[in-house]
Amino acid sequence: MPIPDLEAWAIFAKVAETGSFAAAASDFGVSNATVSKAMKRLEERLGERLIHRTSRRFSLTETGRVLAVRAAQILAEGEAVEAEAQAKSSQPRGRVRLAAPMSFGVSHVAPALPDFLTAYPEVTVDLQLDDRLVDLVAGGVDVALRIAELADSSLMTRRLCPVRRWVVGAPSYFARRGMPARPRDLKDHACLVYSYLATGETWRFIHLDGTEESVRVKGPLSATNADALQDALLAGLGVAMQPDFLAWEAVRDGRLVVACPDWAPPPLAINLVTPAGGPRAARVAVLLDFLAHRFTAGSAPWTLELAERGSI
Repeated sequence: MPIPDLEAWAIFAKVAETGSFAAAASDFGVSNATVSKAMKRLEERLGERLIHRTSRRFSLTETGRVLAVRAAQILAEGEAVEAEAQAKSSQPRGRVRLAAPMSFGVSHVAPALPDFLTAYPEVTVDLQLDDRLVDLVAGGVDVALRIAELADSSLMTRRLCPVRRWVVGAPSYFARRGMPARPRDLKDHACLVYSYLATGETWRFIHLDGTEESVRVKGPLSATNADALQDALLAGLGVAMQPDFLAWEAVRDGRLVVACPDWAPPPLAINLVTPAGGPRAARVAVLLDFLAHRFTAGSAPWTLELAERGSI
């Protein structure tokens, strides 16, 4: 059985109600041609006329008068369904799939979520932590936090705050091995390597004066998660390139020291990323707003303290 032409029935109901193709087109915000084509489809499908129409007169046929009542019911039911759906969608409820890098997710996203879940008790969050790049569409992910300088893409992106990376080591390590004067000196140091770094074992730096320098590093430990390097760092086994949101407390407390402070790796940023396309569900919109407020520069805890102390 063919699918009912619900659009044509809705248009017929509006034509019968207003007594005019033009008025129906205006009410629905469509062209007169769209209304005419819908009526033609419906009459061809039924095999008889529903309307007598000339340049001066407009009237329903006998069949048209009978079917106009049913068409009006179809239109009213459709409008009621949409109104109910819109009312429900305006109330944040349901599950949101949120993806984040492992270290940032554990250190900052997970601790923030109780505040969000308390504010929106009908929303549930499926937090997916992975340092690998997640395909949002294929993975059914609603929102992702990505730490990168993102290239243009079809995804919707909102930049939240910059991420600085420091070469850090324990005071005991530098007491034993000496402090590198510039990045190229790191080739003679034990370097703890984050395996998912885009440049691999080559660390790139930019000096305050714009000079660039790269060095290929090696050391006793590499890991697919930056947190996994922290114990070896604090034990004085080497140096690592760590993001500020992970290392700031240890630097503040003196447990780690920043080497080559006039040199910095290319900047990154924390970004909110969502699939492109139609209007967002309320549950997604409120989570986006919450994360944006929590992790913008000046709101995130590590940016607040670093701002008070000045750049390290």
